[in-house]
Amino acid sequence: MKTISKLKKELDKYFSLFIRLRDADCLGMVECFTCGNFKYYKAGMQNGHFQSRSSLNTRFDEENCQPQCVGCNMFKQGEQFKFATNLDAKYGEGKALELQIKSKQIVKFTRVDYEDKISYYKDAVDKLLKDKDII
Repeated sequence: MKTISKLKKELDKYFSLFIRLRDADCLGMVECFTCGNFKYYKAGMQNGHFQSRSSLNTRFDEENCQPQCVGCNMFKQGEQFKFATNLDAKYGEGKALELQIKSKQIVKFTRVDYEDKISYYKDAVDKLLKDKDII
């Protein structure tokens, strides 16, 4: 039986793929949410979090997470101000604040929660790859 830690790591993998593929075109190219550069979803792109991954309540939130290039996500600490501005533009004014508040709420995932989310995002990744015909 997998530990919670291993389940979280597995969910991170499929969720990250989902976020990058969700916004990718049929060639697998995806735009960085904060700088606008285009890169292949598997090369130089990451799952950027507006609110830190340390907050479990927003770690797997599809609105909190957007594709980001390594430069913005790692070397520029996520470009949080640009990220917030772009979130409000994409989802409506106040979305960044809403996610900030949500990130402060405590949540605990059970083994079943992780297993369900892994199954959901694994299937979603497979569907996106098939629908977009990405190799």
